[in-house]
Amino acid sequence: MLIVTREGGRRCKLRPSQRAIITLVYLREHTTCAKLAAGFRISEGTAHAYVQNVIGLLASKTPSLTQALRRARPEYVLVDGTIADCDRVGDGRADCSHKHRRHGVNVQVITDPAGRLLWLSPALPGRTHDLTAARTHRIIRICERQGVPVVADLAYQGAGPWLTTGIERRPLQELTPTDKTRNRALAAARAPVERGVARLKSWRIFRRSRCSPNRMTSIAKAVLTLELQR
Repeated sequence: MLIVTREGGRRCKLRPSQRAIITLVYLREHTTCAKLAAGFRISEGTAHAYVQNVIGLLASKTPSLTQALRRARPEYVLVDGTIADCDRVGDGRADCSHKHRRHGVNVQVITDPAGRLLWLSPALPGRTHDLTAARTHRIIRICERQGVPVVADLAYQGAGPWLTTGIERRPLQELTPTDKTRNRALAAARAPVERGVARLKSWRIFRRSRCSPNRMTSIAKAVLTLELQR
């Protein structure tokens, strides 16, 4: 119905339901447009146009972080960053994650305490540090304004008092039993965000994308829209 409403009665070779199916297969299985075109007996350019149009429609329905927090009203949120691999490279140095040793984009994942996806950030170059990405997207500041505490890993140390992380061991020093107990408790509280990341990676386009890194932001928004409908 979103396709019918937004595109009106424009003449197309495929019905709106078929265009939706093509897009879902592209995102979930990351099937090439050439195979999609062969399956529906249309040209590869037409299949690519249909996919991009529907992705744009889905991306336009994505809520902002503030809207997502107001809608879900979580007790606290979990934040983690992940790398969405991309075969095509824009800026070779910027898109290369030295930590993961591969090219891709940095996407910040926010879930509720149960691990349900609440929000995905726009894509940044793969070499972007998670703390830098969180500051760029103003994640901590928005959560603080909404009164929602944030729990994250050691990569986000220095983000301020509103974000809780573990305690890092200093060189030539050992953590106290109290610090170890706190780290174990935080690790257990953070575990559900890994399920959220795994759910995101179940969309194969985030495992090894063949598209330009510049298109990953709209793809992330489209996937988030679909996940929020579950």
